[in-house]
Amino acid sequence: RWQKIFMISLWSKMAVFWNKIFLTIIVLLIVLFLDAVREVRKYSAVHVHEKIANVNTNAFDHVQMKLFRSQRNLYLSGFSLFLWLVLRRTVTLLTQLAKGMTSHAALETQVNDATEAAKKYMAENERLQEALSEKGSSKKQESAEANDEKLRKEVEHLKAELQKTSNALHKANNEVTTVKKQSEGLKRDYDNLMKEYERLQGSVNEAEDKKDV
Repeated sequence: RWQKIFMISLWSKMAVFWNKIFLTIIVLLIVLFLDAVREVRKYSAVHVHEKIANVNTNAFDHVQMKLFRSQRNLYLSGFSLFLWLVLRRTVTLLTQLAKGMTSHAALETQVNDATEAAKKYMAENERLQEALSEKGSSKKQESAEANDEKLRKEVEHLKAELQKTSNALHKANNEVTTVKKQSEGLKRDYDNLMKEYERLQGSVNEAEDKKDV
């Protein structure tokens, strides 16, 4: 389903500039995060000095308001930066999973075709052996043995190809299982992150309510 969504023409056009857009937004979020850290440190120091100096209440409240806003910007920019990285990783894993499932289906088809071909050659080999057993001529017997040896080699070659294809299918199954486990782990991390974000958001709202009071 996600592969069909990613195959939309709009996404294919945006994919050309995706890396540039991603890096631009990452740089922007990092700049905002660093600026928020600077503001928090700045107003935290001013807040301490104002509290020690016992200046008027309006100036102290103004500094406290600036400190609250800088902390809010720090939380927002930090979580935005982290969630943007999580989004990029999620899209990458979904793409890998879709490719793995497609290759898995193609390998299954290839294995089925190889199996059918091997069965067909084995049936032909059996029919030829039965036909050769009915002929008593030594010359024809030698020719039949040569054909039989050729067919035996072809059957062995097909068996080797079948074994190779089966190994590739097993490898693809392992890759799909690994990608699925990574996706589940990423989902759990994302759920934990959202819970932590809701908890911090509640803390910020409580602080803002107290400030309003």
